[in-house]
Amino acid sequence: MTVVTTPPPPRLPVRRKARQDARGALSPMLTRLADEGATGVLVRERGTLHLVEGRVVDAESPYAPGIDVLLTAGGALNAAAWQEAYAATGGPAGAARRLVDSGRLSAGALELCHLGALFDAAYFALAPSSTPGRFRYGTTAPPAVPRGMPVAVVERETLRRRALLHGVWPHAAVDDAPLVRTGAPAGPALPPRRRAVLDRVDGSRTAPAIARELGRRAFATLLDVRRLAAAGLVAPAPADPADPKAPPRSGATDPYVALLKRVRDALEAL
Repeated sequence: MTVVTTPPPPRLPVRRKARQDARGALSPMLTRLADEGATGVLVRERGTLHLVEGRVVDAESPYAPGIDVLLTAGGALNAAAWQEAYAATGGPAGAARRLVDSGRLSAGALELCHLGALFDAAYFALAPSSTPGRFRYGTTAPPAVPRGMPVAVVERETLRRRALLHGVWPHAAVDDAPLVRTGAPAGPALPPRRRAVLDRVDGSRTAPAIARELGRRAFATLLDVRRLAAAGLVAPAPADPADPKAPPRSGATDPYVALLKRVRDALEAL
């Protein structure tokens, strides 16, 4: 009897899970500047990033409270002490160093505050933009984070925050639009932190404005606002049809208009 042997069949290709790599996903210009080891200021539509030798040493955005607000409005530091230090040094970085040197603020608390403010501002600065960024070489403020953060780390954190917010409530309009209460009852189980945010929703305040008023980090406040939106408690204020700058909204497709209608119908049925 002849035994015929056949080679084993080729192994089926295994689809590898794609490695999550944020490099260049948000700003190819920022990635190129990091590769260059550039020093300067990247100005984008919603904020700025300060680079030293290709690393992010500070970030600013009108949508994110700075360290002055986080330290003073949050109660960690007396406002008069900050104003005195600022007047003596002429800038937030110098004021912070003066407060640490005088013992009014610990170096660890300052570093945590700086990192939180940096990631908050970078989240907004790296948001999708309708205008191209501009980079000014060789000009930057004194570094808030002396060692700086790698660009890849900043981009990964920004993407992580986007994914977390999307998982809570996938409509980003609540992040920067004036907010209104829907009229739905909040209930006694609402956490005090979230209730403090809800109490400041008045039809004119935005999430960044509420964060600034409470002295809280912007991202934590965005999470609270999105959770309130997911619970049907808040929504963006309806656009003013008399305002030519207001983007048009269609009641048939706008999820917030539909949400308001469902909540009001439910309340009327009670």
